[in-house]
Amino acid sequence: MRGSFAFLSSYRLPPSLYLKRFLRCRTMSTRSYQDAIEHLNSLQTNAAALEAARAAGPRLNPNAISEMIEFLERIEYTCEDLNTLNVIHITGTKGKGSTSAFTDSILRHVRPDWKVGLYTSPHLVAVRERVRINGKSLSEEVFAKYFFEVWDRLQKNGPKTPDFPVMPGYFRYLTLMAFHTFMSERVDATILEVGIGGAGDSTNIVPKPIVTGITSLGLDHTAVLGKTIGAIAWQKGGIYKKGVPALSVTQRNEGMKVLKERAEELQAAYFMEVPSLPGPGPVKLGLAGEHQVQNAALAVQMAHVFLCSMDVSESQPEPLSQLPAPFLAGLEYTRWPGRCQTVLDPNCQHTTWYLDGAHTVESLSCCIQWFVQVGLGLKELQPTRVLIFNCTSGRSGPAFLGAILEKTRELLLRQDREEKAEEFFSHVIFCSNVTYADGHFKGDLTSRALSNADLVNLTTQHELATAWSQLIPQFPSEAIHVLPSIEHAIRIVRGLSNAARVDVLVTGSLHLVGGIIEVAGLASSAL
Repeated sequence: MRGSFAFLSSYRLPPSLYLKRFLRCRTMSTRSYQDAIEHLNSLQTNAAALEAARAAGPRLNPNAISEMIEFLERIEYTCEDLNTLNVIHITGTKGKGSTSAFTDSILRHVRPDWKVGLYTSPHLVAVRERVRINGKSLSEEVFAKYFFEVWDRLQKNGPKTPDFPVMPGYFRYLTLMAFHTFMSERVDATILEVGIGGAGDSTNIVPKPIVTGITSLGLDHTAVLGKTIGAIAWQKGGIYKKGVPALSVTQRNEGMKVLKERAEELQAAYFMEVPSLPGPGPVKLGLAGEHQVQNAALAVQMAHVFLCSMDVSESQPEPLSQLPAPFLAGLEYTRWPGRCQTVLDPNCQHTTWYLDGAHTVESLSCCIQWFVQVGLGLKELQPTRVLIFNCTSGRSGPAFLGAILEKTRELLLRQDREEKAEEFFSHVIFCSNVTYADGHFKGDLTSRALSNADLVNLTTQHELATAWSQLIPQFPSEAIHVLPSIEHAIRIVRGLSNAARVDVLVTGSLHLVGGIIEVAGLASSAL
């Protein structure tokens, strides 16, 4: 289903009215995937509420966990029930999705007889990507089935605590649905990726996971988690549990100190700073980028601890010093679209897409490190390079663009290239995350987090264009494009037909990457 700009103004109706509208659908004999997506989108937080939260400064809902536990009870489960899912709980700022994907692949290769559940966010093209079993997204039919089972239970079992919300928000609902799906499907193992933070996250209601792990920390979601690495580490370390192994990659001193303190405070079984990938030489990874080596190392040790725990062989196993063949296969065959991904355009032979949903200064640096290398962004015959970029208005676009430019300059100098960073891209495109040129969203990609004013005036995109011009005053103004939709951006790229080769780097937002995959027709190659 699509929703136009005109529809966005009516999209701001109070949630209670939405619920009344959607409850009329309950009498339908069959409720489809699109019905589920409509219901789900009604639970999104709108732009005004998000802006108010940012303006209020770092402040988390003190009842977040209590509310989530009550929601779980209303869909007729207890927290203790979730222990049967055998959870590997993963958080971090960078790489938690990739680490989850590595861990999932390792477990499926080591134990092909198991049913392995994977819950991640956000999705790229379809919401059902967030809930996977044995590496495959739920089908539309299965997604709709479990979605409405949760919806109906929440409607049947109202709130018990005064002032607690009647319905969960978007992410909370999907978390509840993932729990229900995995319980119903009787999975043998569950990889659970945190949404934001850790301590107050919707996923953090499993009393006793098998193992917990934290990827690289950085500054992101500072309006909610705090403005220092220490504050963010405190929130992330909230997933550590009594009697459960607590793992982390190597962190900056401030972050590592706080994580160790949190592990001790929460009485974790032990704390492990994971070593580098074991083995005498390089390990072949299914995901590109140097930064993935650290994510793979964490996944390896979490999978190892998990498997030892399930076999009841050792309470504190020594870190793996050599990778067994199934571990190597799991790492090699990991797939995680939209992260340092190269996609040949099936509809336009001279165009190659380079997709990475990096959305922090640190992750953008990793993205450029991956792209500006021989064989990818650097070729013997210089292509026409295009940057398509967007970021949410709450993030610092100018700082992000500055990081892209600075890293590009550093890498060109290091590789003795004569090119200048200021001339590396022939075109830059700043577009909104709206899917189609007529102002419609694909239903799965609908976002109420975008304000009407920002969409109509393209405020964020104009700010990005101004920042780019200030960073590179000599950059041709006609090559800086401010566009209202992803489809408009695709048209610019398709219009570069005179170029022998076109290389397009898409980054800044996973929502943007997903929209590009959808509109450019890359799904058959990318997903």
